[in-house]
Amino acid sequence: MSQANDLREQVRARYASAALAVIGNTSTGCCGDGCGCEPGGGQVFGSGRYGSDERRELPTDAVTASLGCGNPVAVADLREGETVLDLGSGGGIDVLLSARRVGLSGTVYGLDMTDEMLRLAEANAAKAGATNVEFLKGTIEAIPLPDETADVVISNCVINLSTDKPSVFAETFRVLKPGGRLGVSDVVAQDHLSAADRAERGDHAGCIAGALSMAEYRDGLAAAGFTGIEITLTHQVADDMHAAIIRAVKPRDTHST
Repeated sequence: MSQANDLREQVRARYASAALAVIGNTSTGCCGDGCGCEPGGGQVFGSGRYGSDERRELPTDAVTASLGCGNPVAVADLREGETVLDLGSGGGIDVLLSARRVGLSGTVYGLDMTDEMLRLAEANAAKAGATNVEFLKGTIEAIPLPDETADVVISNCVINLSTDKPSVFAETFRVLKPGGRLGVSDVVAQDHLSAADRAERGDHAGCIAGALSMAEYRDGLAAAGFTGIEITLTHQVADDMHAAIIRAVKPRDTHST
């Protein structure tokens, strides 16, 4: 097995285990070694990144299964009737929050590679009575949707887990409509940290070792064709590594080929 496949299997196994823990009611609602608190007491990973009003309106299992580093729905400026794609949708928390914002005239797709998370997400959507959502099995490096499908792509601390980020950025650009928006939460490293430095701070499946530097993230998005790229740090997750909000736009005069 190649190193990339081995890392992907580590990620799949970790999140499958997390889903089964929620289903079995043994989950702590925290992301493994990332179960820390930032200065001031905020939760580094997990449902603590969402407001109490958002958590109250969702099934408990969707909240407990949240392992992300932010709240991409809060920054994506979703509008009635839009089509949204959530990369690495997990237990479905961001899909369900997005579904409320785009309304019945909109559609939200959740994409995940883990069967256990997909089963959990489907169950949570049924409990929430969400009829405008669809969960897809697949990888974020090969999104199973046609060109120019989505108005908005969101993701919560998942892109850092990919071993082929150029493909993630290219696929995201492909499935966005011209003028479409990217609004994700992810982990980024300060530019002076080497890959070895990042690996010393945490493992790949724990959302640390695979993180891009800020410059690498910006350059990767630009190479895929995105403009208006903004990276805003939100809180520290390890020394010189931060959760961040990343926004970008697919130009309106661009069409997928």
